[in-house]
Amino acid sequence: MSTQTEPKLVTQIDFARAGQITPQMKEVAEREHRDPEYIRERVADGRIAIPANIVHIKKGMRAFGVGEGLSTKVNVNLGISGDKADAAEEWKKVKIAEDYGADAIMDLSNSGKTRQFRQQLIDETPLMVGTVPMYDAIGYMEKPLVKLTKDDLFEVVRAHAEDGVDFMTIHCGINKSVTKTFKETGRLMNIVSRGGSLLFGWMEVTGNENPFYEYFDEVLEICHEYDVTISLGDSCRPGCLYDSNDATETAEMIELGKLCKRAWAAGVQVMVEGPGHMALDEIAANMKLQKRLCHNAPFYVLGPLVTDIGVGYDHITAAIGGAISASSGADFLCYVTPAEHLCLPNAQDVLDGLMATKIAAHAADIAKKVPHARDADDHMGQARRKLDWDAMWECALDPVTGKKRYEESPAATEGTCTMCGKMCAVRTVNKVFEGTTIDLGMED
Repeated sequence: MSTQTEPKLVTQIDFARAGQITPQMKEVAEREHRDPEYIRERVADGRIAIPANIVHIKKGMRAFGVGEGLSTKVNVNLGISGDKADAAEEWKKVKIAEDYGADAIMDLSNSGKTRQFRQQLIDETPLMVGTVPMYDAIGYMEKPLVKLTKDDLFEVVRAHAEDGVDFMTIHCGINKSVTKTFKETGRLMNIVSRGGSLLFGWMEVTGNENPFYEYFDEVLEICHEYDVTISLGDSCRPGCLYDSNDATETAEMIELGKLCKRAWAAGVQVMVEGPGHMALDEIAANMKLQKRLCHNAPFYVLGPLVTDIGVGYDHITAAIGGAISASSGADFLCYVTPAEHLCLPNAQDVLDGLMATKIAAHAADIAKKVPHARDADDHMGQARRKLDWDAMWECALDPVTGKKRYEESPAATEGTCTMCGKMCAVRTVNKVFEGTTIDLGMED
């Protein structure tokens, strides 16, 4: 009789490899119109992640799948800033994220003691919650950056895991080899990742290797204990079109691919983060390269922004890039708001950014033939043919805004809008098929 102890199954990938379908896998399968076994197989080999901290599961979170064959997920960034510490405004943003169909919220708070806000967020939201521990480290430990130790940084990671964070952006890929490439080849915008720049500065001042890279196995132990999905941060993402797909970005991507395999071997789920800024004609190739180098791990992208001069409208430049990236293989889009590059977004910015990104994600899902992705569009077509405005609101991604605009400008001819009025093409053809003679002149 064997005396060996069976390994404890903790993470979704642990259960999937053991052939067990978890309640979270079943929930994802139902929402995505997939067979549970389809989900289990892809969780087992890393092509799908279900970021669901065991602490957050107990608080009633919904399970979301990110990855191959699933609908494109959308994330909303928010959090308390040192220059604008207004928790009430951040809670407005949380409500918008929940009401308008975000799948995840990243708490990027970087000022003071952020733990209370994070814990309340996890207690109250059913959405996936992500964080970037590096942002929190200076305030949490009450130390300047260069005084932080490896143990300090890992204490913050553990605190986030204990609180119930579902996925964490950890900047593991920016090691001494990558920074050597960066310094040798140069860039127009250098490093624009906040976490990446902090680590680069820490490494340069201390002369030490990136502790998240050097002690990656310890990061994985913490993540496995709570089933935190590690989101491998792209410290060297391009911050302008000039830097896209350069040697530095590619060097880091190669490192992230190696770390993917190490995480999976430790039973930890993985997502990989991507650009950034990138010209339209480069996006599809970048998505394919990332999938190749990172072994088909779920890909989480910011934008990418397809021009650098859309200041004030970067939710649009990002949505264009997001639609292309998601239709080319990206699985998760981080929203961008009109305030990008300018200021901390307000609640309206959050709504505008979320809707632009959801449109991009939905358009990509139609292109990717995600099951039932086009159903709402077909229902909208039927509602418009019937001039059934109530049914149109039911199909709309943002029914509140659509209905408000319609009602603010009432048409003289019932059932139409003020764009065409009695010359409404839909009304004209409907009348013809009804056998009704209509006058398209000035009088009815």
